[in-house]
Amino acid sequence: MFLPTYLNKYGYMAKKASATRQNTVSNGEKMQGIKSFFANERTHFVSGLILMIFTLYVGLALISFFFTGAADQSKIENVPVADLLTNRGSVANWTGVRGAYIADLLMNRWFGISSFMILFFLGSWGAKLMNLKRVALFRRFLFSAVMLIWGSVFFAFFFIKGYEDSFIYLGGQHGYYVSEVLIKNLGIPGTILLLVGSFLIISVFVSAKTIPFLRGLFSLGWIKKFKKKNEGETDEEEDRVFDTEKELEKAEAGKLNFVKKPGTTINIPEDEDSVFEITVPGEEDVFIPSEPATKGKKEEEEPEEPVFSVEVPVGDDEQYDASEMGDYDPKLDLSSFRNPTLDLLKKYDTGEHQVDMEEQIANQKKIKQTLENFGISIASIKATVGPTITLYEVIPDAGVRIAKIRNLEDDIALSLSALGIRIIAPMPGKGTIGIEVPNKDPQIVSMQSVIGSRKFQESKYDLPVALGKTITNEVFMFDLCKMPHLLVAGATGQGKSVGLNAIITSLLYKKHPSELKFVLVDPKMVEFSIYSSIEKHYLAMLPDADKPIITDFSKVIQTLNSLCKEMDDRYDLLMKAHTRNIKEYNEKFIGRRLNPHKGHKFMPYIVVIIDEFGDLIMTAGKEIELPIARIAQKARAVGIHMVIATQRPSTNIITGTIKANFPARVAFRVSSMIDSRTILDYPGANQLIGRGDLLFSQGNDMTRVQCAFVDTPEVEQISNFIGNQVGYPTAFALPEYVGEGEGDKMPGAVDLSDRDPLFDEAARLIVIQQQGSTSLIQRKFAIGYNRAGRLMDQLEAARIVGPFEGSKARQVLLQDEYSLEQLLNSLK
Repeated sequence: MFLPTYLNKYGYMAKKASATRQNTVSNGEKMQGIKSFFANERTHFVSGLILMIFTLYVGLALISFFFTGAADQSKIENVPVADLLTNRGSVANWTGVRGAYIADLLMNRWFGISSFMILFFLGSWGAKLMNLKRVALFRRFLFSAVMLIWGSVFFAFFFIKGYEDSFIYLGGQHGYYVSEVLIKNLGIPGTILLLVGSFLIISVFVSAKTIPFLRGLFSLGWIKKFKKKNEGETDEEEDRVFDTEKELEKAEAGKLNFVKKPGTTINIPEDEDSVFEITVPGEEDVFIPSEPATKGKKEEEEPEEPVFSVEVPVGDDEQYDASEMGDYDPKLDLSSFRNPTLDLLKKYDTGEHQVDMEEQIANQKKIKQTLENFGISIASIKATVGPTITLYEVIPDAGVRIAKIRNLEDDIALSLSALGIRIIAPMPGKGTIGIEVPNKDPQIVSMQSVIGSRKFQESKYDLPVALGKTITNEVFMFDLCKMPHLLVAGATGQGKSVGLNAIITSLLYKKHPSELKFVLVDPKMVEFSIYSSIEKHYLAMLPDADKPIITDFSKVIQTLNSLCKEMDDRYDLLMKAHTRNIKEYNEKFIGRRLNPHKGHKFMPYIVVIIDEFGDLIMTAGKEIELPIARIAQKARAVGIHMVIATQRPSTNIITGTIKANFPARVAFRVSSMIDSRTILDYPGANQLIGRGDLLFSQGNDMTRVQCAFVDTPEVEQISNFIGNQVGYPTAFALPEYVGEGEGDKMPGAVDLSDRDPLFDEAARLIVIQQQGSTSLIQRKFAIGYNRAGRLMDQLEAARIVGPFEGSKARQVLLQDEYSLEQLLNSLK
């Protein structure tokens, strides 16, 4: 009897529990469906469209109220709403009886004319839902609410007389009640002060220009300017007689300022004990600091009168008085420039990623079972889920050797059926062992989600770079100024080009063209060509360069040497300004404490990005490596930073000199542990899963990051957005570089006075065959490659063939033998 009763009882309970679980699952699915419905873009758009239509309807009702309100007043006031709805068509309002009722409610019974602020907020909300415009909805709500209340009281107070018998109350009943209370308690002057003061406070929070305006207003600066303008035109000012003794006393107190025409003589008796000097400069010696004007703009016809003052000698680097000019604004030349907007980037991760708990629990069990099979017991295991990788932190029991777990890497990967795992034993700063396992359903980290994050938008870095997201789904950022140079390496197709585009995109979204310039080197000729449209905004190039993107290796050498010259010039300016780095120097220049007539200028940051660095090293060798080493060693303080990328992370490409000066490194997936050690000095890059999976190393810290994905169409839209705006007349000009001995150190520069005996015959052969090939010279004259190469260099120097073009034959510049004979005769 007992056994059947027991089975029936617990069988019933099992069925009940199963039914409960089914109900829970169904409820969860319903909630998920509701969430997805409200999160759908179509739902947002339709809701925004409804709001916009309703806003337009109410706006028409309010506008019609000004013309038809008097006729409808007797039909609406003191009439129940139900009677109004049945009495359709008897009102004059354009929007019918419902519109007439809403207009009367808003205008007369509520807030008056300021009710339009309600429509302003509703329209903003609709635009945001339809994704027509990015709107800070909460700030817009606060502004609308405050102006709604303030406007109601303002109109009611100032129009309280004369509208008693009108059909419209400009401030609404709310405004009239509040204004009556204020007048009774504060009086009319107190109410006016309250309204004016509250308006100024609202303006301070709404516009950043309010505070400078109020400071100038309260300091009566406009009165001083008006007086100075009138007094400057009087004859009394021109014929002014100076009392020498009094003026010298004022000069000692630092209060003397004379405004005179150039060439005026002031007779002052000599005073050997005086440390002050009064100078009257001519027209050519006057320096009036002003905001930078756009190049090509005509100067004003009537220049300002020169101002000369008593100055105390300050040494070689004399400062000039610009206290009345305000700070220098480097952005003024392109004051209308706007950084790219977020809608240019594609949003790949459209919804919140749901963690697959079954996968996580199954992996934890498999890891634990695999370790136990080899006699390793663990105390606990914890999982941290990232976009592409899940980190399992294992705490082994006491007495377990870490090396034993590290040796089981392949066995754990086999049990998990994973592409590859990475064991971190131990994890820095933690008493755990980390096992990184790829997710079965990896998520794309969009550049839009990284750029739009609060961390990036509110960052105060000088050169902020948002690279992607970490395993904990946090945005990974670093300041390129503090790196100060970056080495990027990885095998072909693992995400290097996308990573470089992510770096460039981050800087374009954050910096103004006056603050940042790029030098882009692209031996492949196709990676950076998309940035050609931002030439007059962000790119720097040699004065004689014909293309903004550098693709020819000889131009690369010239550009790098030019950057070395720019570096030296900047150090000279820092020395004269008594500053240690570019940040201090620019702060001094913005504060107008450095004189541009002495060569001082605002310095933008320069970021040099070199793709396929290995190809350049193979082609030019030391000629490329030496200027890069100089820049990497010294250029940090003057704001020149380098990012070099290569797909061949071997020791002959990434030499000891390069590694020593590039402490920050990014490693994408590589094929072998040797390559990983070459890049990072540690293994691990060979265990990455590719597709943007990378390791970022700075010193002893190493972070695994999923690089943000930015596609070519997105980069093209960003470039076009910038390129369509007004830019500078030309690209930023780097200083011209000429090698020692009139270019003897430039590639292909040879002495034509010491030509090879076969030079004339080789020239005729090349012109007749119209093929600039070194191997052709080898075959026809039966000479070695070295001599044929020297002959080709001499032909290039004589302008018979063009420059080296990689695997292609050189271009033949002369088309017939007659032109060749003339050239040969001129060389004799």
